Amino acid sequence: MSTLLLNEDEIMLQDSARGFLDNAAPVSHLRGLRDAGDTHDPKLWAEMAQMGWTGVLVPEESGGSDMGHAAAGVLAQEMGKTLVTSPFLSTAVMAATALRQVATDRANAALAQIAEGRVIYAIAVDEGHKHNPEAATLAAIEDGNGFRLNGSKGFVVDGGNADRVLVLAMAEAGLTLFDLPADRDGIARTAASMIDARDAVSIDFSDVQATGEDVVGVVGDGMSVLRPALEAGQAALAAEMAGLAAGAFDMTVGYLKERKQFGIEIGRFQVLQHRAAHLWCETEVTASAVRNAGRMLDEDPENATMAVSLAKARATQTAKLAVIEGVQMHGGIGMTDAFDMGFYMKRARVATEWLGDYGYHAERVAAARGF
Repeated sequence: MSTLLLNEDEIMLQDSARGFLDNAAPVSHLRGLRDAGDTHDPKLWAEMAQMGWTGVLVPEESGGSDMGHAAAGVLAQEMGKTLVTSPFLSTAVMAATALRQVATDRANAALAQIAEGRVIYAIAVDEGHKHNPEAATLAAIEDGNGFRLNGSKGFVVDGGNADRVLVLAMAEAGLTLFDLPADRDGIARTAASMIDARDAVSIDFSDVQATGEDVVGVVGDGMSVLRPALEAGQAALAAEMAGLAAGAFDMTVGYLKERKQFGIEIGRFQVLQHRAAHLWCETEVTASAVRNAGRMLDEDPENATMAVSLAKARATQTAKLAVIEGVQMHGGIGMTDAFDMGFYMKRARVATEWLGDYGYHAERVAAARGF
């Protein structure tokens, strides 16, 4: 069997996820959260935990299923089809991947909490307008046996509902990753108004006390822990965007089959058939790239960078194409808030920027190929 095909367990996971999400979290669920001013559904998150999704990357000894990154991508892709908003990527994917890099009792306890759905994590990395972890300047100043953190982070997805935050800061020895409670003294969160109704905040750190136990990994070597977590998040986000593109495609094709002009369905117009066929081809190629990224993270994580960045870059372009074509082929109704296609366009726009845009990942692919 090709490694780009789903195995039996992954097919079962995909089918169960689709059946659950179609009932529990259709696009109308996102619309309801937005209209109510909410960004998180605790009941939905608890149900995901009960089905084991929160433990997909948690080792079995910590209570997870440890199904791997390809399986996490299957779940993320199904969530993308109906624009599910949840802390899955930040918590079950990135935080879980970071914490399992270190063999400490505290990290293992946190992993168990993630698997049980009892904690939400956010990843506080970026400070500028673009994704650039290595450029972090938030200061971690040595203070006795610990540190004082001062500075700011922006675009912290899931930060408003987070119980804990993984924070990348610059200590004298170099970039260091800290695991802090989100309500620690000196931490101030400001909600960002996101066009896709996702939870995101900016965070200010003012003389925030951090102990040696709060350090994840080794002082000055935070990227060794964070880099695998970011790549896991990028691969899962690419999967979500592939699902988004598939969801937008299905909605568009459904409309082409129903809408009539001059007494016939517009899906019978050859020019629209050609555009739909091109979009379908793009979604299939992107799905293969996404699946390959998950396989590489599972089988050869040290050499997965190019596969992950290729998947994110392709997913970015495919999602953009899917929503633009969707809006255009729906005509005037595609531009209205009353129709769901606009939600897909807004989610695609935000996902493009999160964890690196097309330019960032295209550069990483070029570097990996020796250019």
